[in-house]
Amino acid sequence: MKKTNKNEVKAPDEKNFWQRKTLSDKIWFIILVSAAAIFLIIGIIGQYVFKEGTVLYELSVNTIGKFFDVFSFIKNNYMNIIESIVIIVFLWALNKLIFLFMKLITIDGSRAETLALLIASILKYTLMILSVFLVLSAWGVKTSALLASAGILGLAISFGAQSLIADMLSGLFIIFEHQFAVGDVIEVDGYRGKVLEIGIRTTKVQSLLGEIKIINNSDIRNTINASNNLILTVVEIPISHDENLERVEKIIKDNLENIKKAIPQIVETPTYGNVDKFTDQGVVFRIYIKTTELDKWAARRAVNREFKLLFDKHNIKISYPHVVIEEKK
Repeated sequence: MKKTNKNEVKAPDEKNFWQRKTLSDKIWFIILVSAAAIFLIIGIIGQYVFKEGTVLYELSVNTIGKFFDVFSFIKNNYMNIIESIVIIVFLWALNKLIFLFMKLITIDGSRAETLALLIASILKYTLMILSVFLVLSAWGVKTSALLASAGILGLAISFGAQSLIADMLSGLFIIFEHQFAVGDVIEVDGYRGKVLEIGIRTTKVQSLLGEIKIINNSDIRNTINASNNLILTVVEIPISHDENLERVEKIIKDNLENIKKAIPQIVETPTYGNVDKFTDQGVVFRIYIKTTELDKWAARRAVNREFKLLFDKHNIKISYPHVVIEEKK
């Protein structure tokens, strides 16, 4: 009996392509691949193999060969090909240099960075269009007539591209009205995250889980910007009913400044918010901390850790769920 290796990785679906085919499909697949290979060989080397004047020679030179005469095409147009490659590489490198320069002269999260990324995005599309015209010009196409046709075509397209224009205008309003910038934390239609990029058409927002949502600029409405001011975050700390409340309060108040020093995400000294409620497990009191939106969750986790260490040091019991069993005699 054949043993199965537990560590053996199952082949992906792509490798089962041949097994999924019927016999008829397999036969047709082999015929088509073989025919394509034969035509390719005839088109490339037929004129060097077959005798001039024969049917196969005429087929390879005047029919199939026209599609595969790569060497003659390169020989007759090598300057145009080189010029086209130089244009594309130069404009590609120029686009990368502009983007790098914009990143170097701006500060992360600033309005200048947002504006710089928008300008870089506009320049990228401008250079792409420019490269098309320059390459066509290198091949002898009259770009003046092409520009006139493009103007008429652009006018016709503009009537059907109202959403594109709306996205572009909305992006400009977002930036110049200071609605939000790259690095801000915003909430749009219930989706909350950090703004990664504001482009000509879309805005990219990354959630705390790392998911990136791409939103059309014209669809961004009723936005909540949580980065403009510091936020007040509440941390609830439970202790046992058996603890002396006055003693615990004194220990907490005496160590609030130390907690701030231990947690860099906290901007101001935490505030003791007194007892919040009583539960079956114990007494719950509140601590108020001020942080930025980006640091809120990290600060809360760090505060919980500091209080656990503090309570362990002073032998203060933290409340926890428990079950009381009464035995009747």
